[in-house]
Amino acid sequence: MKFLLDENLSPTLCVLLVEAGHDALHVRDFDLAGATDEVVIAPAVSLGLILISADTDFGTLLARSHAVGPSFVLIRRASGRRASEQARLLIENLPLVAEELEAWAVVVLGEATIRIRRLPM
Repeated sequence: MKFLLDENLSPTLCVLLVEAGHDALHVRDFDLAGATDEVVIAPAVSLGLILISADTDFGTLLARSHAVGPSFVLIRRASGRRASEQARLLIENLPLVAEELEAWAVVVLGEATIRIRRLPM
């Protein structure tokens, strides 16, 4: 899978996802640190990347705009969690949500929960 990580997630998470066989870029790779959510979403849409963040604003933005993409993964309670723990959470759960992400969805990953909403909302 191909991912774009928001600035609230460590670039180390990109490295761990790449080591697990995924394509992963960080907003810093696009010089988008500090950019608005609308600006961050643009390369995810144009390049077909799944946006990953710990920021709930992206889900709200997608819902309010009735967007059909990009797919978005929200990592719940990510602050204080190490990149290795975030990578484990993502990698373990990707097989469960891959089909939905490929069909445009918002996926919320918690330590013991997964919620999925298809786009548009």
